[in-house]
Amino acid sequence: MDALRIGLQVLLVLTSALLVLTILMHKGKGGGMSDMFGGGLSSSVSSSGVAERNLNRITIGTAVLWGVVVLLLGLIQKFVVV
Repeated sequence: MDALRIGLQVLLVLTSALLVLTILMHKGKGGGMSDMFGGGLSSSVSSSGVAERNLNRITIGTAVLWGVVVLLLGLIQKFVVV
C-alpha cells in the first residue's frame, strides 16, 4: 500500500504542475493573471481555434485526473490504517 500511496503522491505533484502550466497558457480575456505572467504577449499573436480547443481538453483532462488522485489519496488515508 505504501507503493500505491507514493505513486499517487508523485502523480499528484506532476498533475498539479501540468495543471498550473496549462491554465497559464490559456489566452487571457483581459487584465487577469495570465497577462501578468506573459499571457498578454501571446494575445498579439492570433492563436488557432483548434489549438485553444486542444488546450482546453488537456486542461480539463488534467483537472479530472488531479481530482481523482486527490480522492484516491483521501480514501487511502481514511480507510488504510498504518
